Amino acid sequence: MNAEIVSPVNQAVVRTVPLASRAEAIAAVERSHAAFAGWRKTPLAERKRIVAKFVDNFVAAKDAVAEELAWLIGRPYKQNYNEVRGFEERARHLLSIADESLADVAVGDKPGFRRFIRREPLGVVFAIAAWNYPYLISVNVVVPALLAGNTVILKQAPQTFPCADRFAAAFTGTGIPEGVFQVLHVDHAVAEAVIQHPSVSYVQFTGSVRGGAEVNRAAASRFITVGLELGGSDPAYVREDADVTSAAENLVDGAMYNSGQSCCGIERIYVHEKVYDAFVAKAVEVTKQYVLGNPFEEGVNLGPVVRASSAAEIRAHIQDAISKGARALIDESLFAASKEGTAYVAPQILVDVDHTMKVMNDETFGPVVGIMKVSSDEQAIRLMNDSRFGLTASVWTKDDEAAMRICDALEAGTVFMNRCDYLDPALAWIGIKDSGRGCSLSKFGFDQLTRPKSFHLRIA
Repeated sequence: MNAEIVSPVNQAVVRTVPLASRAEAIAAVERSHAAFAGWRKTPLAERKRIVAKFVDNFVAAKDAVAEELAWLIGRPYKQNYNEVRGFEERARHLLSIADESLADVAVGDKPGFRRFIRREPLGVVFAIAAWNYPYLISVNVVVPALLAGNTVILKQAPQTFPCADRFAAAFTGTGIPEGVFQVLHVDHAVAEAVIQHPSVSYVQFTGSVRGGAEVNRAAASRFITVGLELGGSDPAYVREDADVTSAAENLVDGAMYNSGQSCCGIERIYVHEKVYDAFVAKAVEVTKQYVLGNPFEEGVNLGPVVRASSAAEIRAHIQDAISKGARALIDESLFAASKEGTAYVAPQILVDVDHTMKVMNDETFGPVVGIMKVSSDEQAIRLMNDSRFGLTASVWTKDDEAAMRICDALEAGTVFMNRCDYLDPALAWIGIKDSGRGCSLSKFGFDQLTRPKSFHLRIA
């Protein structure tokens, strides 16, 4: 059986990928399990050397990566180099902290005893990545998992199956033993069989809330950890003392970059009434400067969303808001490429919004943002927390102390001041509520991929 990948650029089939059978997938798990015994004993220095060479190889292929991504997901060609840079930043940082993060933990002296805690690898790690940032999502688990001594099986979303093959190609010539890193192109049923295999020790899923629930159910009969990075409806608050121009420019970018297809993209903006009109005017001005079109054309900085059905759903969210009293401030006719039935959808700013509207309580996952007027910090905090999601939140202000107070009250895994939509590899990446469970990046990300083993030794 094959999977056809349709490009959002022109609705043409750009790749046909053979799917692995259940038997082939189970054989891959068994190879991974067999390889684990030797890989876990491989010195960390050698594991680091292999992973570093993998990173070098991947970065060297950046031109091909950028072009392929444009066809697969529609992101403007030149912007895809940002994903390669982000991949390298995260991978290099994880390499730099591996020794410290995986070192034995001393617990203090006790006469006559040697006591410490060792971080042991889990075994076979099954990583299921999302299509919107296929390399940035995958690197978060593949690199630390391998460094920690686990073996890895990577499954990309069907839209980005070829991106997993890019990882496999980058491992060629690194000296990585057979079976330590593998790629599987499988459907949902076979993926479920892999999750339920007794040799799989950890599952990391990135994707929708619905998908996360399905993965969680598939693993429910087993006593393994499932890491979930799910959706977001990330809010921002612009205080009355904020730099309105900077806030508008950065928040519009946070809402529109990658055509709004980011779990930590800005979907809701709350603006203090004293600067509301100025902020909205600037946000509209910035939004009108976008150029929607073919991602390979010069000057285009907004490409299509991943598929025509996604564009239809985004338009439905906009119409839901308008039907409930919202006003759309961007004339779609300004963006000639935006046409129903295609994956091209114009950016949109909505005002007079409230929390009965899908754009303010669901994940729209498109180039759309709702802006709501507030009269106080307390009102902003209440509205920002009024969500089933909790991935990131940002505060825009010149008052550091106010930002700390507000950020401390926000229900989110990451809080920002005067920036948004960014993952710092030195900081833990974590979601709460329906945004997920578990942690990646930083030294804490290694904890997800290891288990503590206590050594309590009486000295003879």
